[in-house]
Amino acid sequence: MDSVKIGKYTFKSRLMVGTGKYPSNEVMVKALEASGAEVVTVAVRRVNLDRRSESLLDHIDLKKYTLLPNTAACYTAEDAIRTARLAREALDTDLVKLEVIGDERTLFPDNEALLVAARVLVKEGFTVMPYTNDDPIMAKKLEEAGCAAVMPLAAPIGSGLGIRNPYNIKIILETVKVPIIVDAGVGTASDAAIAMELGCDGLLMNTGIAGAKDPVAMARAMNLAVEAGRLAYLAGRIEKKLYATASSPLTGLIG
Repeated sequence: MDSVKIGKYTFKSRLMVGTGKYPSNEVMVKALEASGAEVVTVAVRRVNLDRRSESLLDHIDLKKYTLLPNTAACYTAEDAIRTARLAREALDTDLVKLEVIGDERTLFPDNEALLVAARVLVKEGFTVMPYTNDDPIMAKKLEEAGCAAVMPLAAPIGSGLGIRNPYNIKIILETVKVPIIVDAGVGTASDAAIAMELGCDGLLMNTGIAGAKDPVAMARAMNLAVEAGRLAYLAGRIEKKLYATASSPLTGLIG
């Protein structure tokens, strides 16, 4: 499979996975393996970064996976910037999945504050991957701010509703040149395949895997779906038609 380049980083796997909501750390480790992911995201405000006592990070092979700290649960630009700086110092990485939440019930992003935080962090040398809504105008502004990728939601976080607005995603893909990583709302393998068939550069998911009855099996399914969707996109699907077209040739037949 072809690789995806995000800033100075290159990854073979186009599936990124989270570390929350698993029934146990043991299940999480097996699911990460089954997913084939290279990038694993961790919520900075929800893990023990100093490692003096047991931490989620003790269960992640840092020689195998690239950590993507995220600023989940931040509701202001200032809080998100502070959290990103903490992650850089504690985890020795300039990668950050930037989240600035605007509403506690829906967990939709506050895009004004997101753009403010993105501009500050880009100037400070971070490789910024912002979580935003599926707004092509905001996606373009984030690219212009210097973000290394844009991460539009497919549906609300943890909803499992799948790609609610594929048309907006398509417009974003036509408008923005940096990688587009669909984030949030993917519930099953077919959702992942659809996103990749649209031409998205990758997917980040957590609940769709961790919340499944069998997270390890679902991680494997998502892995295969991302690969299949990418291959289908590269292959180029047939044109949709209203009426039937014979699959066998109609000329040259013996009468």
